[in-house]
Amino acid sequence: MPIYEYLCGACAHEFEAFLRKPTDGVSCPACQSANLERVLSRPRVHSEARKSRSMRAAKQRDKSQAQEAAYTQRQYELNHDD
Repeated sequence: MPIYEYLCGACAHEFEAFLRKPTDGVSCPACQSANLERVLSRPRVHSEARKSRSMRAAKQRDKSQAQEAAYTQRQYELNHDD
């Protein structure tokens, strides 16, 4: 069964509908209006594994940037005797 995404013209509610045929009748679940526009489906890729990899990469990047900032600050302090 294909999944179609719709935007309601009456209340601007976005929703998905599972339809056997594109000609099947569908109405807005929020206001029951039939004034609908089919919108382009956007792929969504979310998973715990992906989130975990992203968080590890971000933490590694932040650690590297913090070490570089500390090194730069230490070099500045050693070379500038104020």
